Amino acid sequence: MDTPQASPARAAADGLLRGEAVYIHAFDLAYDMRREPVPSLLGRPMEEYATGPVRRGPKNLLCYRPQTVHLPPERRETSRGPMEIRRSVKLFRVGALSIQVRLPFEVERLEDLVGYHHLDLGGGRVEQDARDLAERARRELAPYCVRPVETLGEGEAYTVFCLDALPAEAGGPPRQAEDWLLANRQRVAGLLAHEPDAQRLSVQATAGTTARYLSYYQNDLVVVDWDAALIAGERESLDDILHIMELANVQLVELAAYDRLLDAALEVSYRDVARRTIRAQRGVQRNLREIRVDLTRLSDELLNITKFFGDWHLAKIYGNLSSRFHLADWHRTIDEKLRTLADLYELLQHDRTNAWMVVLEATIVLLFIVDVVILLLGL
Repeated sequence: MDTPQASPARAAADGLLRGEAVYIHAFDLAYDMRREPVPSLLGRPMEEYATGPVRRGPKNLLCYRPQTVHLPPERRETSRGPMEIRRSVKLFRVGALSIQVRLPFEVERLEDLVGYHHLDLGGGRVEQDARDLAERARRELAPYCVRPVETLGEGEAYTVFCLDALPAEAGGPPRQAEDWLLANRQRVAGLLAHEPDAQRLSVQATAGTTARYLSYYQNDLVVVDWDAALIAGERESLDDILHIMELANVQLVELAAYDRLLDAALEVSYRDVARRTIRAQRGVQRNLREIRVDLTRLSDELLNITKFFGDWHLAKIYGNLSSRFHLADWHRTIDEKLRTLADLYELLQHDRTNAWMVVLEATIVLLFIVDVVILLLGL
C-alpha cells in the first residue's frame, strides 16, 4: 500500500508499521577504476556522498565518500499496489557498483513484510530491476573502467526493512527497543529469515538470527542477519546506516571477485610450472609479480573504504555486518592465496637462481679446463 510518510507518534499510536523497504544490490564492475571522477551517470550529475550528523566520536571524521547519483522517483504498479520508488547508484573506486531501491510500506503486522523480500515492481522482480539498472550503468562507465567485466555477475543482494517507529501498546507509552525485540524475537527472526510462518522457527534459529542487534537510544534498534536487516527509529542516521550496509555488501562482492581471480591465477601458474620450460617459468614469474602487486593494492583499497568511523555506533553496526558476512574469513582466505602466490614466486625465483648458479659453475669449470688445455699445449 502506497501511503504518505507518517510521524513516529502516529505510527506508534495506531499500531500500524510504517517505513521503507530498501533493496541493496552490489555488482563487480571492473578489475579497477580510473582515478578521474565521473561527471554524470544515467543522465544525472554525480555528486560525492555526504554523511549526516554523527554522535559522539573522534574529532576527525574519516569517511569514504563514493560518487553517487540519485534518479528521479518513479511511480510503479507493484504486487503490493501502486508505489513511488526511489533509486540511487554509488560508484566505488575498487571497481564496484551499488544499487539502492527504496519504497514505502504500511502494514499491520511484521509478518506482512515477508512478502516484500522479492517484490514485483511491475515487469519484473526488484532484483531484475536493479540488475537492469546496473547493466545500463556498466555500459556508460566502460571508458572509466580498467579491464571491465564482459557481463555482470550475480552480485550480492541485501534487504533492509526500516520502521519509522516501534509500535506502542494501545494507550501506553512508546516501548523500549530491547523490550520490544525480546517480546517479538521470533517474528523478527521470521522476517529476516524470509519465513512466512515464524512460529515454526526453533529457539536456536530465532536466537541465532536476532543475535546481532544494537540500540543507541531507548527507541531505536538495528538487527542484522546475513541476508536482511531490520532498522527501527533511526530516522536521523538512517542514510548513514544504509551506507554502512552498502559498504559491507560491496566488500563481500569484491572479495568474492578477488577470490575468483586468485583461483584462476593459481590454476594457470600450477599448469605453467608443470611444463618446466624456461620460457613458461619466466611468464609465470611475470604474471605472479603483477597479480601480487595488483591484488595487494586492491585489497588495501577495499579495506580503506571502511575507514570512516567517526561514529562509534556506526562502527559497531559495521562490526556486526562484517561478522555476519564473514568478511574476516574472506580476507584470510585471500591473504593465504596471496601468500601461496608469493611462495610460488619465490620457488620459481630460487629455481631460476639455482639454474644460473649451475651455468656459472659449469662455465668456471669449462674455463679451468680450457686454461689447463692451453697450458698443456704450450708445453
